[in-house]
Amino acid sequence: MTGYMSKMRELIGHRTIIQCAASIICVDERGRILMGRRSDNHMWGYSGGSIEIDECVEDCARRELKEEMGLTADELELFYINSGPETHYIYPNGDEVSNVEIIYICRKWHGEIKMEDKEMEEIRFFSVDEIDMSFISPPIRPVIREFIECYGSGNV
Repeated sequence: MTGYMSKMRELIGHRTIIQCAASIICVDERGRILMGRRSDNHMWGYSGGSIEIDECVEDCARRELKEEMGLTADELELFYINSGPETHYIYPNGDEVSNVEIIYICRKWHGEIKMEDKEMEEIRFFSVDEIDMSFISPPIRPVIREFIECYGSGNV
């Protein structure tokens, strides 16, 4: 953890923080979504992370995609805003957050899919049929459910 959230944690420890985040779901030409298995909870999720002070939401989403999966987003489409009780989460290290997350879909990107940092253990594409919610990181399950509802029949 770096930047703003790191400084906040120094001040308040593990207590709940409202975490504003931006994320990207990369969708390939076959309608599969790119997800990584997180190194902290070993669950699957798309790229995303906390917005820094004065950072544009779209810039944060692009930065997180590059940092976590090695890709550069060429186009973003606003998809979903994830918030509420289901997004309240306690990380394995004890840090507690109430998430407000802005999620984009990206169908056009460039670069090589690779783990750029140590946040991911593995990265791969999943078809909607392959997704098992019990292996999805808890605070993003509402987003994945919405994605399946919108695009489950191949309407990507």
